[in-house]
Amino acid sequence: MKQQILVYILISFAFFSCLSPQNNEIEEEKKIGPITIVIHGGAGTILKKNMTLEKEQAYREKLAEALNLGYEVLENGGTSIEAVASSIRILEDSPLFNAGKGAVFTNQGKNELDASIMDGKTSKAGAVAGVTTVKNPIMAALAVMENSPHVMMSGGGAELFAVEQGIEIADSGYFFTKRRYNSLRRIQKKEEEQSAYLTENPDYKYGTVGAVALDSDGNIAAGTSTGGMTNKRYGRIGDSPIIGAGTFAENASCAISATGHGEFFIRNVVAYDIAALMKYKQLSLEDAAQEVINKKLVEQKGSGGIIGLDQAGNITMTFNTAGMYRGYIQQKDNAVIKIFGE
Repeated sequence: MKQQILVYILISFAFFSCLSPQNNEIEEEKKIGPITIVIHGGAGTILKKNMTLEKEQAYREKLAEALNLGYEVLENGGTSIEAVASSIRILEDSPLFNAGKGAVFTNQGKNELDASIMDGKTSKAGAVAGVTTVKNPIMAALAVMENSPHVMMSGGGAELFAVEQGIEIADSGYFFTKRRYNSLRRIQKKEEEQSAYLTENPDYKYGTVGAVALDSDGNIAAGTSTGGMTNKRYGRIGDSPIIGAGTFAENASCAISATGHGEFFIRNVVAYDIAALMKYKQLSLEDAAQEVINKKLVEQKGSGGIIGLDQAGNITMTFNTAGMYRGYIQQKDNAVIKIFGE
């Protein structure tokens, strides 16, 4: 009897010993993709027939500049967070996009800026909302994440924190662009004629900017920055600074940055919903994005799009509008940039 028990123990030990290396191999075989940067510059009615060659070229050049800088950060061993912030800064400094320098105007003729950033490795996040003097809101969001116990700061408090952190401040004149101001005046004129509160024409493009990245350590991150909605009132804040709505990142699922009609993205917690579908229903990144953007939002008449990235290097640039400024790099000197619905 004792011999039988001893044989059983030895067989069991051998069996489980064989299993252990296989399990370790499975863990080791988890695929990590190449360093990657993906960006967007807004989605909406972006049609080739409505754009001059010069303007299209200007957008392509600025998107390429942002992509190349983000990729350079990754190539030099930088983190996904650093790459995301670097790419978004380039877009914030351009008057072409509705973020930073090119931010749209509120009903009161001001520029109120929002931004957020999230680290997929640690789940740490930072955001600012309704700031009017921060030149690069993404840097203020990063400072909130790294140097405070909070996730979101707003208005004057966020601006004071930015000053304390040594982040560059700009006066209101820096954010003024004639194109954005004229857009505000057109809407306000229609309001006067119709005696009704109007927001931006729903067919007008949304210029929110964002980036997602995968670094050499296999960590992903996401960030988003915006000037919000033209003619917005009452301290309105959209989805861009809200973690889970406009921005989300976790290594276990994906990194997402959104652009579009923020109210719909908030109600549907779009960025996290995509991640949740991947985790709980085992959908691929692309399938999850399609489910949320081109099914759920469309059914509710919500317009916009997202960029997404997972640890394996899978990319999605999904939108339900006519176009979205977007692009990615996964190989050096091989930037892919798209604008229209191709």
